Formats: sequence, structure tokens, C-alpha cells
Amino acid sequence: MTHAENNPFFHPYNTPFDTPPFDRIKTEHYEPAFDKAIAELSGEISQIANNTQPATFENTVVALERSGVLLNKVTSVFFNMLNSASTDEMMEISERVSPKLTDSSNNIYLNEALFDRVKKVYEQKNLLNLSVEDKRLLEKTYEAFQRRGATLNAESKERYRALSTELSLLNLKFNQNALKDKNRFEYVTTNEADLSGLPESVREAAAALAGEKGKDGWLFNLSSPSYVPFMRYADNRSLREMIYREYMSIGNKGDEFDNQEIVRQIVTIRLEIARLMGYSNFAEYRLTQTMAKNQENVYRLLNDLLDAYKPVAETEYKAVADFAQQDFVIMPWDWSYYAEKLKDSRFNVNDEMTRPYFELKNVTNAVFGLATRLYGITFKENKQIPVYHPEVKAYEVYDEDGKFLSVLYTDFHPRDSKQSGAWMSSLKSQYKDCNGNDSRPHVVIVMNFTRPTETKPSLLSYDEVNTFLHEFGHALHGMFAASTYESLSGTNVYRDFVELPSQIMENWLEEKEFLDIIAVHYETGEKIPVQLIDNLQAAANFNAGYLCCRQLSFGFLDMAWHTLSEPFDGDVVAFEKQAWAKTMILPEVEGTLMSTNFSHLFSGGYAAGYYGYKWAEVLDADAFSLFQESGIFNKEVARSFKENILMKGDTEDPAVLYKRFRGQEPTIDALLKRNGIKK
Repeated sequence: MTHAENNPFFHPYNTPFDTPPFDRIKTEHYEPAFDKAIAELSGEISQIANNTQPATFENTVVALERSGVLLNKVTSVFFNMLNSASTDEMMEISERVSPKLTDSSNNIYLNEALFDRVKKVYEQKNLLNLSVEDKRLLEKTYEAFQRRGATLNAESKERYRALSTELSLLNLKFNQNALKDKNRFEYVTTNEADLSGLPESVREAAAALAGEKGKDGWLFNLSSPSYVPFMRYADNRSLREMIYREYMSIGNKGDEFDNQEIVRQIVTIRLEIARLMGYSNFAEYRLTQTMAKNQENVYRLLNDLLDAYKPVAETEYKAVADFAQQDFVIMPWDWSYYAEKLKDSRFNVNDEMTRPYFELKNVTNAVFGLATRLYGITFKENKQIPVYHPEVKAYEVYDEDGKFLSVLYTDFHPRDSKQSGAWMSSLKSQYKDCNGNDSRPHVVIVMNFTRPTETKPSLLSYDEVNTFLHEFGHALHGMFAASTYESLSGTNVYRDFVELPSQIMENWLEEKEFLDIIAVHYETGEKIPVQLIDNLQAAANFNAGYLCCRQLSFGFLDMAWHTLSEPFDGDVVAFEKQAWAKTMILPEVEGTLMSTNFSHLFSGGYAAGYYGYKWAEVLDADAFSLFQESGIFNKEVARSFKENILMKGDTEDPAVLYKRFRGQEPTIDALLKRNGIKK
């Protein structure tokens, strides 16, 4: 059998719901599939560009939209695996394939004949009697050509080709360096005194980690389920400092995994691309495709929030320092430790008290159940759907009328082959084919949650449950998609709008009615005690000022990197310290650096967009206030949110969609009230 005959990408999958046959896809299948898919797309583009018939919406814009089916198929699987189940070989393939993909994209957007046809259709847009969605596709297509160099002169087009290719490789390298540097740190101890202060669940998880690596004792690393509780509970201050410094120097050790020069190169290339397109900086270029529209509006939001929250954060820092009663300054490696103790003292609540009530299986059922209660959808595990790792589960999801809605994959626990953090992505996005048949999506949510141990199931922290709800909100956005065109479907929306469906889901975790459902003791089956719910609600705004300032620091750092007006060859550490100086509540630590591990900015698509979390937080607080007014499980409000937000994707301007749902423009008041900043 030839390689082509054996390559699953070249044949019908013959799997449930046409899901990827992960049990048959092997690493050696990817590159031949990429090569064939790129060649197929090139042929399709030539046909569209050289069509002798006059340019129409259907034979040009729609034909372009529907091109590249095989490439979409291969790309979605490969890059999902690169983030969730990577190997050195996969990383090497990505470095070889990335320039080919960039070149393929450039061959579309820099194709003069193709752009000429798109432009001719665009110039007739008001005469074509297009639907709202069709007009949106036409406008987005034309803008994409403009933003990717179609109007540049020949010399500038070649420069853009070179810059975009180099940038794609740098983004990949940044991510790989950060992952490899993070993974190589391990602190192994056989001295039980080092565990002082750590709850039994944390000790057991550390012992399990050590056992997996064939080591005695307890192992701690920089994954969230290991790092976060260590910083929160470990009594040994010098160990907390050591591990904090390790975490805050990922990609900054002056060796083969150092990302400082890559950061310099990325921001400089982005600046040059922006200038080629006629903008003064990258943020100005990027923000035209957002709700914020320009950097002035971004800075207005960031500064307004800083003015409101920083005085509160400074008071919070003093309260923690006064509580600690130490003869040293409270440093970043002290903050979680003493803040947790103060929170416990004030509210009699901590993660170890709530963990037994947040068993992963029950939390999953409750989160799914929330979607059932709000939207009527149901979930059914299907073990016949191939998965890419034994820990991954696949579910069939059905709409309230019983129609198939989506496949949902869940991938909950850390692995060395997996990027840190949590995210939602798609193995296939929703669209309607040329005959109007609705092709439903395959959605993935990926976390790095606390693992089960030999004696206990996976018991989540409150923050982990919050993260689950957040990513599940993204999943709902992807699963409910009901667009005609894939590029306008689901989460393919503005960066500062995409976090609304995710962040609104977090609100339910602060509501007693939902906590009663989601929080059930894993051994006794008893509901979480009313007093513990009261304590959780009382503690909901604990250190809200600090947490907001921390998020704002990331937003200011992002904007500083992307409002540069000159190429950058300076000191990355000094730049970072200055960029977020006015947001800092905790003392700065010499030798630490976040930018070299800030994947959102340098490999994750949030460049000049990190402010979007706060922008969307204004929206989600305002939107949830409507649920609070009508009842948090109100089906009419939920239906309106589904029909006006979750189903619409990017088929209309998000400001129009939001106002249609809410009945008014969003205001910051609901957020300030939710966080206790405004009474």
C-alpha cells in the first residue's frame, strides 16, 4: 500500500460524525497531507482568479470562502495536536510546514488577479441585494486582502512575504522554547520538612508526579496544579522564592531556550508590517478589527479601571502585610501564602475546604447540566469516537429539539506534551455547504487540572472550576454556531468580543442556586453546606483590586510592546518593568521576566488584544445583570443570549448584536458593583 493510499487525510474518515481518526493518524501522515492540501488550494485559487466569467459574489467571494477544504482538515488536527500532544518530531514538522502555510496564504492575498475580482464585487456591494451575512463576508474578504498586502507595490509585497514568513516561524519557536524550558524544571525532595504547610492532597499529587518519573519522594514542577498550591501553602519561604523565580524566568535563562531576542524580533517585525500597511504602530493596525477600534479607547478603559481599582489594591496589600506581621517586605512569593491565610481567617474558606465538593466528574455533569437548564442541550459520551489520548473523552451534543449539535472533546489534565493554561479550539468549525446542509462543529476544551491520585479522584480548586466554566463558555459559542460561512462562524469574532461568552459563564459559580448543584461531596454525596456557600460568596471579592491590577498590568504590557514606533533592540527586562510600573502592587523582583513566557502575546493571537479580557468583562457583568434581574436560569434571557450572541458568530457587528440582546449600550457600572468597588 502506498503512503497516499494509507494516509487517513486523503480518504473519507468513516468515523462517527466524520471525526478525525486519531487511532489511524500517524506523525508521518502530516507533511504529505500538508503538501497535497496546499497544492489543491493553489489550483482552486488559480481557477477562481483566472475565471473568464465576470466576477460575481458567488464565483469569487463564496468560491474563495469554500476553497481549501483539505488544508483546513489537516491544519486543524495538526495544530490541535501540536498544543495538546506534542513531540519533538511534531515541533520539527511545524517548523518545516509553517513557511509553506504562510507562503500559501500570501499567494492568495497577494494574487493581483484574484484581488481585482474581489474588488470589482466589493465596488458593487450596494447594488447586489446581499443578505446581512453575505455583505459581511464580502466586506471581511475585501478588508482581509487590504490588510494582507494586496494594495502594496511589488517591492513592498515581497517584503511583506518575507516578514510574514519569518514572523510565523518566530511565533512557533517562542512557544516551543517556553514549553521546553518550563518542562525541564523539577524540584524533587525526599525531605518531608519541605512539605510543611502543604495539604495532604497536594502532597499526594506530588508523590504521584515523582512516581510517574520513576523518582522517590515528592516532585513539584511549573504546571498550574503543582505551582499554584505550592505558592499558596508551602511554609518554606526560601523554596517558595526559588520556585517563583523559576516560573518568572521561563524563556529567560540565556541559553538555547531563551526568548528575549525572539521578543525583540517579533515586535520589530510586527511594527514593520504595520508600517507597510500605512499604520504608525502594530496596535493601530490591529485594533481596526476590534470593538475598541483604536488605542485611545483601549487606554481609556485600562486607565479608568486602574483609577478605580488601584486604591483598593493598595489597601488589600497593606491588609495582607499587616496580617502577616513579619519583619520583611511581603514579596510576590509571599503574596499567595499570606493572602490565603488572611482569606481563611476572615471568611473561614479555602480550597482544601471546597475541593471535596468539586470532584471533576460531578463538576462536568453540573456544567453540562447548566447548559441543559439554560439552553435545553444534552450530552452523551461516545466511546466509539477516536480520541488522541486515553484521558480525552468525546461527547455527542444534541439541541433542545433533539437534533445533533456538535461533538465535544474534553482534555483535563497536564502532560509534558501539552502547553500550559487552558483553551478551547475546533477540530472542525460549523458552516453550511453549497446545498444548505448544516455541517456541525467538533469542539475541544483543554485544561491543566489537578490529577486524580491513587486514593482520590480529581478534586478541583475553586479557580479550576471557574476555568472550566470559562472554557465551556467558548465551547458553547462554537457549538451553537449557525452561520452560512465558516470564516464567520462560532468564535471567529473580534478578540474583545470573544471573551463575552466565556466570561459570562463564570458568574454562575458565585450564585447559591448553582453552587447547590455543582458542589457535592465526592464521598458522602452531601451538598455543600449553606455556611460554606455563604463564606464563598462573602469572599468573592477578596483581593478583587489586586486581581484587576494584575490583569491590567498584562494589558498595559501588551499595549506597550505594540505601540512601539521604532524597531526595538533594547533591554527586554527594563522595558517590561517600565511598561507596567503604574499597575504594580507587589514589589518588583530583579531578574524576573514575564514577556518571554507570555504566549498570548507572542504566539497566541492576543497581540494588542489582551485588554480584551477586561473589555469583555465589562460586557459580561452588564449582560449577567439581565439574568440576575430575571432569574439566573431564566430561559427567555438564555434564548435571547443564544440567538443574538452564541449563534451569530461574526455575521454582524458585535456592538449591534450586544445591544440587540441587552437593549442598551454596556456600561462599566455592573462590573464595579460586582467587584464591590461601587455600592
